[in-house]
Amino acid sequence: MMTATAAATAVAVLGSVLAGCGAPERTRTEAVAPPAGSTIPADESSAPPAGAVPSATAEAGQGQGQGPPTMAPGPAGTTPVFERRAEHAPGGADKVVALTFDADMTADQGPRAAAGEQFDNPPLIALLRRLKVPSTVFMTGRWAREYPSQARAIGNDPLFEVANHSYSHYAFSSPCYGLPTVAESAMRGEVERAFTEIRRTGARNVVPYFRFPGGCYDDVSLKALASTGVTAVQWDVVSGDAFATDAGAVAEQVLDGVRPGSLVVMHCTRSAAPVTEDAVRRVVPELRRRGYRFVKVSELMRG
Repeated sequence: MMTATAAATAVAVLGSVLAGCGAPERTRTEAVAPPAGSTIPADESSAPPAGAVPSATAEAGQGQGQGPPTMAPGPAGTTPVFERRAEHAPGGADKVVALTFDADMTADQGPRAAAGEQFDNPPLIALLRRLKVPSTVFMTGRWAREYPSQARAIGNDPLFEVANHSYSHYAFSSPCYGLPTVAESAMRGEVERAFTEIRRTGARNVVPYFRFPGGCYDDVSLKALASTGVTAVQWDVVSGDAFATDAGAVAEQVLDGVRPGSLVVMHCTRSAAPVTEDAVRRVVPELRRRGYRFVKVSELMRG
């Protein structure tokens, strides 16, 4: 039985790295003021450095018939949110599914990485290559900075596309699994700094998509990111791989949840999601047996 101290520690660790493993109904939080002292201020630590890339709209050539597809702005010009391909959309009933992987690392986890904690997962990427599974990797800027050669290799492999998961992996609304909260005035800087760090590695297949850390967002954050031109990408299938120890249970949860047009959230972090590789090894052949084709988010969105 887990002691009270161990349970409290587990909750604290979970909040520090969790992204996208909550239940779908928890992915959109209401606007709640963060607790006193928990907000990450808009200072030089979150502002994009000199030479930062322009907004995602400019990068993707949105509105010019260039680059990957993006969604039209939401109400009052807010950031649009994509969760899955609607079955009533053209091609929506096709048996396609997008596997997405969050490469999580928070801004303050450098000492843990230096001590040997593995926030990457090369065996998982190698497996996706062997199985020829197109995938979208949502990468934090801090992860790209820690593993630049891996970020470059993933971002230059046509099998993959790299999307934005913020720089620090701090929350864009509160409460959000215990994550520190980004100030509204720092939100755009978080996104642009992440794009800068990712592109600094030499990665080229970078798409104008953004995933909120923890999947937590509200109207304030949707307005704050509108000028970046990104499309926020959520999911409709939660793999449950974060901190899981039973690959079979993770695989079963994915297989039970997938429908034509589904978007699955998983993780690319060995220390926080140690059984993801094994789960993918079970999921991919079974979904193919059921007639599914794997696509990146850009292709799912294009439908």
